[in-house]
Amino acid sequence: MTRLGRIGIWSLELRYGNRAQAAEAAAELDELGFGTLWVPGGVGGDLLGDLDHLLAATSNAVIATGILNVWKHDPAEVARWWAALPAQQQERVMLGLGVSHAHAIGEAWQKPLAKMRDYLAKLAGAGLPAEATCLAALGPKMLELARERTAGVHPYLVTPQHTALARAALGPERFVAPEQGVILEADPVRARELGRKALAQYQTYPNYINSWRRLGFSEEEIASGSDRLVDALFAWGEAEQIVERVDQHFAAGADHVCVQVITGAGLDFVAAREGWRKIAAAML
Repeated sequence: MTRLGRIGIWSLELRYGNRAQAAEAAAELDELGFGTLWVPGGVGGDLLGDLDHLLAATSNAVIATGILNVWKHDPAEVARWWAALPAQQQERVMLGLGVSHAHAIGEAWQKPLAKMRDYLAKLAGAGLPAEATCLAALGPKMLELARERTAGVHPYLVTPQHTALARAALGPERFVAPEQGVILEADPVRARELGRKALAQYQTYPNYINSWRRLGFSEEEIASGSDRLVDALFAWGEAEQIVERVDQHFAAGADHVCVQVITGAGLDFVAAREGWRKIAAAML
């Protein structure tokens, strides 16, 4: 659990932004002291090559996936890649696994829990240790599977209330590492505008809708992106407000919180790095 560190960064920019700038930014984040750098992988592509790139650019930070899409990557290939890494780099990898979404997978889609069970079994059979994996678990059954078969969970677009539920489901021996979107903007209108923009693509995804329902949000709040939903999912304001929300996750049982700085500037590294430096000054 401790190898992830206390605070991490979740970043689209590090995966999909300019490759040279990503390496430079990752090196700075490593030097600043962020314990883990999380990158998305839901759409597939050369995720393992991108992990190699970030491992080479850093010396200490764990490089983690949030997520590795189990429909897009052969488990035997993933296990061979991990086994070929030097031991020091193996210690710096955390493979967060996720089942993506039915509309993105199409006809190949099957029951997600069964798919994840099978995928974990194939990884284990190919020699990849359970402690190198975690699940992007939202609901009770996936949380249970994470407790049984992996090192922990990495939930996305959740609240401290979900962190408490995850901790209760996993017990003390597995880590809870939620992603927390943050918006370094004190104006509520602008902050919520950025939050809704970041939220928009997820508002029709059944797994997120079901998660938000379980947390007490109504159909209307979810469909409209209500102020209450945006305020619950994104921490916005000055650095003090961001720290307060992150501390709520820790109070609820998190071991690690990875911060995603929402800039509204696409994959621009200037805006992202400015935000990451502010987070480092406030939290590290």
